[in-house]
Amino acid sequence: MLYILIEPDINASKIMLGILIVVLVCIVFYYTFRLIEMGYVIKYKKPLYNHFYISLRKIDETQKRILQEQFSFYKKLNDKEKKYFEHRVASFIKDKDFISREGLIITDEKKVLISATAVMLTFGFRDFYIGLISKIVIYTKAFYSKTNDAYHKGEFNPKLKALVLSWEDFQEGYKIDNDNLNLGIHEFTHAIHLNSIKYRDISSTIFKDSFKELSVLLTSEEGLKERLTKSEYFRGYAYTNQFEFLAVVIENFIETPQDFRSEFPLIYGKIKQMLNFNVDGY
Repeated sequence: MLYILIEPDINASKIMLGILIVVLVCIVFYYTFRLIEMGYVIKYKKPLYNHFYISLRKIDETQKRILQEQFSFYKKLNDKEKKYFEHRVASFIKDKDFISREGLIITDEKKVLISATAVMLTFGFRDFYIGLISKIVIYTKAFYSKTNDAYHKGEFNPKLKALVLSWEDFQEGYKIDNDNLNLGIHEFTHAIHLNSIKYRDISSTIFKDSFKELSVLLTSEEGLKERLTKSEYFRGYAYTNQFEFLAVVIENFIETPQDFRSEFPLIYGKIKQMLNFNVDGY
């Protein structure tokens, strides 16, 4: 009888062992980082880092000119922040479906300005995509909505993962940049708010927890709620419900930060924490 001895492939075994060790090291590193960051978040109410990219996407010169000429927030950024902002705008445009209604033509201007609004609000987030939005539907002007049989300037439908906007009213929001009325900011805030409830990434967690802290502040701080309702700084629509309150408050935060901080510094601080906003002028 003939016996054939097959020696194990020592090199293959070493490779498999090496892969296993690398995988285990990566797992340990991941969970150690999560633990360290969680402690950091609890202490400082912000993520360990915000911007980390293997490579940066670029926008073309036409798109950059739109930002430079029509988006005042972009002008407040330093050179490094502008590159991050451009990367996020390019990434957001690529990630979302832009759908027209009533024969509206989807142009670079529409894509860039709408995306820039989302990127501005999430510039302090690590995950800026707003996962609850997959498509952005644009009408020429106010549109009829079956949700309540009324005409709307904008709405967010989480079931359809659709943000719907009237282009006419979106543009109107940027014509005067200190009137605290901005449709894009308002509707994207609704989406970000609901997104924070559904998802558990670090930025959503900070947003959600900060909103809870804000709610406690409004009920516990003596005289604050009364001063809010008597003040003319926030428009009356803010007091419809908690979602509308936050959307209106963030409109004010973006458009008139100095007035906001002067009028209601405690609320201002919570919103800044919620958005992790560290941009010049805020």
